[in-house]
Amino acid sequence: MTRPAPVAAGQSGAAAPMAPDLAPVLAPEIELKAAMHGFSQEFDAFQAEITQKFSQHEERLTMLDRKTALSTTRPTLSRAEAGATLHHKAFDAYLRSGDDSPLRGLELEAKGLNTQMAAEGGYLVDPETASVIRGVLHATASIRAIASVVTVEATSFDVLVDHTDVSSGWATEQGSVAPSDSPTIDRIPIRLHELAAMPKASQRLLDDSAFDVEGWLANRIASKFARAEAAAFIHGDGLDKPRGFLTHDLIEDELWEWGHLGYIATGAQGDFASANASDAIVDLVYALGATYRANAVFVMNSKTAGAVRKMKDADGRFLWSDGLAAGEPARLMGYPVLVAEDMPDIAPDSTAIAFGDFASGYTIAERPDMRVLRDPFSAKPHVLFYATKRVGGDVSDFKAIKLLKFGTS
Repeated sequence: MTRPAPVAAGQSGAAAPMAPDLAPVLAPEIELKAAMHGFSQEFDAFQAEITQKFSQHEERLTMLDRKTALSTTRPTLSRAEAGATLHHKAFDAYLRSGDDSPLRGLELEAKGLNTQMAAEGGYLVDPETASVIRGVLHATASIRAIASVVTVEATSFDVLVDHTDVSSGWATEQGSVAPSDSPTIDRIPIRLHELAAMPKASQRLLDDSAFDVEGWLANRIASKFARAEAAAFIHGDGLDKPRGFLTHDLIEDELWEWGHLGYIATGAQGDFASANASDAIVDLVYALGATYRANAVFVMNSKTAGAVRKMKDADGRFLWSDGLAAGEPARLMGYPVLVAEDMPDIAPDSTAIAFGDFASGYTIAERPDMRVLRDPFSAKPHVLFYATKRVGGDVSDFKAIKLLKFGTS
């Protein structure tokens, strides 16, 4: 391509006309400007469309908010239906009429649900009813309230007890250290037994839609279970029921050995000693090791509590003091008192008062599930509800419980 001739000095400074061969050079620049202009127009149109869609979306949300605000002012037509869950409806239908089809098709978060359902029509108690029953059991004046309670999935629970401590000694920088003695481990098996209750109701009562069948069933089962458990944890013989702590062999505390419960004698047959009666209570407290006294509790029934409540120390002060706040237990010599009516009365050679750390000394093992079997045939026109759970209990540390024996030796 030839260059234009330079303008000579002294010639006119007017620009020379553009050469015809520059048009192909400027053509791409013109096309780029046109493309940029078109892209700008398309982007402006896209932005306007997005803005319009956002405006429409905000208008729809505003309309929905207004409808929601209006709907909340309407009265609830059926509060029972609004608060009921699918499982409650299915379980209620099973209790009322024996219709188990909703339960069979209902998916629940329960471990091993298929194995816990009996082929003859037994079903797990719904979670709400089970919680009510457990709440009543824990609130009942029973050893359960102060014992160690564990939940297991097996048929038994083993408590491992270390009878000896690992030996130790002072060591020098260069001296040799003798090997420590190995601890001795004892195994206490706690077998689970079946606890059952069988309340009944008429079919007409169950057909009444206003009747709270779940609440009624929970109260009946909880009452029966609480009474049966409370008695077994104290007097149970271990045959098809938990073993109570009072059924173990007793031995005078000075001769105590593992496998027996130690006792302190009052010095009078069937009563406290006529002189310094409160000394037996003091001896009972300090017969228990200091390690267990920190969490120790007195256990006695109401008649025994009435007799102990009148006792005073040498300075004329009552040993018994009532709880300062609502729900707080009474205290004897500063230790809580559990009034359990299944404890024996004061009688010759009876062990009417127990003192110990029951969280260490007595263990209750239970399975988490409960079952209900509906039986409309055995007691017509009534319907029986056979409810079962599995529970076991036994002494797990014979050092942790001491007894007061109302005898001379």
